[in-house]
Amino acid sequence: MKVYEVRQFGIENLVVAEYAEPRPRANEVVVKFHAASLNYRDLMFVRGTYNPKARLPAVPFSDGSGEVVAVGADARKWKVGDRVCTIFTQAWLEGSLSIEKRRTTLGAGDLDGVLREYGAFDENGLVKIPEHLSFEQAATLPCAGVTAWNALVVSGKLKAGDAVLTLGTGGVSVFAMQFAKMQGARVIATSSSDQKLAKAKELGADEIINYNETPHWIRKSCA
Repeated sequence: MKVYEVRQFGIENLVVAEYAEPRPRANEVVVKFHAASLNYRDLMFVRGTYNPKARLPAVPFSDGSGEVVAVGADARKWKVGDRVCTIFTQAWLEGSLSIEKRRTTLGAGDLDGVLREYGAFDENGLVKIPEHLSFEQAATLPCAGVTAWNALVVSGKLKAGDAVLTLGTGGVSVFAMQFAKMQGARVIATSSSDQKLAKAKELGADEIINYNETPHWIRKSCA
């Protein structure tokens, strides 16, 4: 199978390599990837600024989606043909984050990422894709989508009538805008780009602020 491999840091050093197609261990399933999303963390890793001591070669990118094509003898959660997404931190299924769990994040050196044709994963390291989402849409959820949801709904206890301020227009902010509007909150979006702010307005932002044009924007947002 074909994979993208980081042999030395730098985008220009990404190479296409041939790996053997994986076979599932007893509790694993094999996923054929159809889509992957690019987070800023992925770019940092490829450049060597995220984990400069990472083992190389490595397969980058943490967030991918695809379909199950093989099931291990003891795996019970999935069947061939199921549409699934990878979990960002494979072993973080409950409780607080530990060093051991952190080492199971995909695409940052400890475990290979999703920029490959196939991958074998523990059956608990995957989640089902809702039927109404495409592979491309689902691939954006594991890192940015879950982060935004956890910050607003789980940790932030967001409720209707609250105000949410998004800083910039990265993936987490874009998801946060949409989740906040779904919860009935007021959204204030900031960016240095009028074009991105216009997009934020399309996504439901109630107020937009160009922080280059309004250097004391925090006074405006709190007014």
